[in-house]
Amino acid sequence: MAATPEALKAKIGSTEDLQSVVKTMKALAAVSIRQYEQAVKSLYQYNRTVEMGLQIVLKQQYFNGDSFAPLSQTLTQSAPTNRVGVLIFGSDQGLCGQFNEQIATHAMEQLEDLEIPAENQHIAAIGARVVPVLEANKKSIETLFYVPSSATGITAVVQDILLTLEQWRFEKQVHRVILFYNQSTSGASYESRQYNLLPLDAEWLKELENREWQTSMMPIFTMNWEALFSALIRQYLFVSLFRALAESLASENASRLSSMQAAEKNIRERLSDLTAQYRRERQSSITGELLDIASGFEALTSGE
Repeated sequence: MAATPEALKAKIGSTEDLQSVVKTMKALAAVSIRQYEQAVKSLYQYNRTVEMGLQIVLKQQYFNGDSFAPLSQTLTQSAPTNRVGVLIFGSDQGLCGQFNEQIATHAMEQLEDLEIPAENQHIAAIGARVVPVLEANKKSIETLFYVPSSATGITAVVQDILLTLEQWRFEKQVHRVILFYNQSTSGASYESRQYNLLPLDAEWLKELENREWQTSMMPIFTMNWEALFSALIRQYLFVSLFRALAESLASENASRLSSMQAAEKNIRERLSDLTAQYRRERQSSITGELLDIASGFEALTSGE
């Protein structure tokens, strides 16, 4: 049964309202991408300062020296228990395509390749919408962190994650931590990435130790070197987690932008079809009314 012009007009109005919502979400996603990309860029100088601090400590305390060995062994070697901490970055909001499914699938494939028993996997999810995907694949989630709604909220979430990592390390003997998150590539595209947060890369520390200092005078420090080194490592962990979360949020909004662009195209096509159908039905209705008038006029004139 063909829809009436009135019903079609109501559908057109609803579709136009939906189009307005999609345009707004598309604009917000584009703005959010820029916000989180700027947050990642802002880490560059901060990260450079942390690396310079580590370089100073490493040059004065040789990486292979006896005094450095216990700390270096703790931070650069996996524990014999083979326990691993896993952080999977997803989203709290929907309408972002296959964002959560993609990162969850990537994480599960990589964990399967590592051949670590399920009971030795301590998984934390950042974002509630990635949890059902993981649980559907029989992954147990120990901790859930909610995704911040803006770049200003990233710091608080990262601090909570660091507390959980400390708990894992001392209570559950987890000395290996892997991050899984989506990283923006260009425009509205992104790719899944794996990053080994702990243990630290020994080669990276050696490279820092051997890196040439930019001036002829190397800065010195007077505080206990172990306390300074530990503080710098905490800052390194903070920077790494902050970058991962900001990259994930930028990717989430890139995925949402792509979804909204596809939705906007579908809505335009739907509006075009509804408008054409409305015009046909309206014309048919007008034609029918004119025929009724003509038939009535002929009936009246023939009766006379």
